[in-house]
Amino acid sequence: MLFNSFSFLLFFPIVTIAYFLLPFRFRWLWLLAASCFFYMAFIPVYIFILALTILVDYVAAILMERQTGSKRKLLLVVSIVSTALILFVFKYFNFFNDTFSSVAQLFSYQVPAYVYNIILPIGLSFHTFQSMAYVIEVYRGNQKAEKNFVIYSLYVMFYPQLVAGPIERPQNLIHQFYEAHDFNYQNVTEGLKQMAWGFFKKLVIADRLAIYVNEVYNHPGKYEGAPVILATIFFAYQIYCDFSGYSDIAIGAARVMGFRLMKNFDNPYSSQSVTEFWRRWHISLSSWFKDYLFIPLGGSRVAVKKIYLNLAIVFVISGLWHGANWTFIVWGSLHALYVIAERFFGIATDKSSTENSTSNFYYKIPRQLFTFFLVCFAWIFFRANTVSDAFTLISSALHFSFHSTNLPAPGILYYCFSGIIILEIVQSLMKEKEFFSLLMSHPRWIRITAYHLLIISILAFGVFNNSSFIYFQF
Repeated sequence: MLFNSFSFLLFFPIVTIAYFLLPFRFRWLWLLAASCFFYMAFIPVYIFILALTILVDYVAAILMERQTGSKRKLLLVVSIVSTALILFVFKYFNFFNDTFSSVAQLFSYQVPAYVYNIILPIGLSFHTFQSMAYVIEVYRGNQKAEKNFVIYSLYVMFYPQLVAGPIERPQNLIHQFYEAHDFNYQNVTEGLKQMAWGFFKKLVIADRLAIYVNEVYNHPGKYEGAPVILATIFFAYQIYCDFSGYSDIAIGAARVMGFRLMKNFDNPYSSQSVTEFWRRWHISLSSWFKDYLFIPLGGSRVAVKKIYLNLAIVFVISGLWHGANWTFIVWGSLHALYVIAERFFGIATDKSSTENSTSNFYYKIPRQLFTFFLVCFAWIFFRANTVSDAFTLISSALHFSFHSTNLPAPGILYYCFSGIIILEIVQSLMKEKEFFSLLMSHPRWIRITAYHLLIISILAFGVFNNSSFIYFQF
C-alpha cells in the first residue's frame, strides 16, 4: 500500500482509531494484523517470505541467548546467511549470474545466463537489515532475545517503517510495543503535521520534479547542456524529497500512535563535505553500515591503508545494497573515492565551520556547493538506467546549449523551482528548531493559515498518480 494512495487515507485513520479504542493487551495483534494487510496490498504471497525470515531470526536469537562460544557464533552465522540468502535469490541472482556469464565470454567460455523472472519483494533490503540488526545485537548481548513472537514480528513488520525504513534498532523500538500509548493530543497533532510536510515533499516537489527528470534520463543523448544539468540537480532534490518525504510520513504516522522512530535525514545538502553528507543522509542506513560493517572490519583503529580499504568495502556494498546494477556499484565507488580523498587531504567539518554565523559565511558556501556538485555527479550513475547511459548524459551535459526549444516540459519548470525554493526556505528555518515547533511561537491565526496553505498546496499542486516511492525498489 502506498502512502500517497486513497487506500492509505482510509487505512491510516481506521488503524489509528482502533488502536486507541482497543484494550492494551490486544493492540499488539491489531498492529501486526494491520501491518500484514499493509504489506499484502502489494503482492500477497510475499508475506510468506517475510514470515520465513522472521521465524528463522526469532528462533536463532532465542537459541543464541542460551549458548556460548562457537555455538553462539554459529547460530549468528546461520541466521545472517539464511536471511542474506533470501535477499540474494530475489535481488542479486540474475545480476551475478549475468555478470559471471559475461566474464566467461571474455575468456571464450560459453556459460548460459539463466534469468529468473521474479519480482523483488517490496522493501526486502530494509526488513532484512532490520532483522540482521536484531540478531547481531542479541549476539553482542545488547538486546535480550524477544520471547513474544507477535512482538518480534511487529518489530520487523511495523507498517509505518516496514517498506522503506527508518531501519530501526531493537533497543529503540521493541520496548515501545510494551508501553501503553494512550491518546495524546500533542503526539497526534505533531505527527499529523510531520505527515503533511512529508506529503508536500513527495507530491508537490518530488513528483513534479520526476516529470522533468524522467524525460531527460529516459532519453539519453536527446538533450544537451542545460537540460541535462538541470535534470541532474532536479533529481538530487527529487530523491531527497521522495525519500525524506516517506520518512516524514512514516515517523509522523508512528508518532500519532505514540511511537518514536529515529530521525532519518538532517538537511543533507547543507553538508560541507561528503563525509558530513553521509552523517545527514539516510542516517539509519549509514549508522547500520558503520556499526555492523565498518567497525567490525576495524573501523578507524587500524592502519591508514586498511581504513581506506574498509571505507571502499562499505561504500561498494552500500551501492550494491541499493540495487543489482553496475550503476549503483559505480555510485557507491564514487562516494568511497570522495570520502577516502577527504580523509587523505584532511578535509573535515569541525564545529566552527558548521555554526550559522556571518563570519564564516564565505567559508561555508563554496564547500557546500562543491559537496553538492560531487553528490550530484554521483547521482547521475544512480539515476541512469545503465552505465553507458550515465556516460552519455555526462557527455551531453558538457555540450552547452541554452535554446528554449531544447528544454523538456518547459511549463513544469515554474513548479519545480518554486518547490525547491519553498523547501530551502523551510529548511533554513529548521536549523535551530523544527519548523512546526517554530510556528508554535507565533499567534494562532498565523499557525492556522500556515497549516491551511500547506494542505491547499498539496491538493492544488500535488501529483496524484499513485507513483511509487523511489526507495521501494530497494
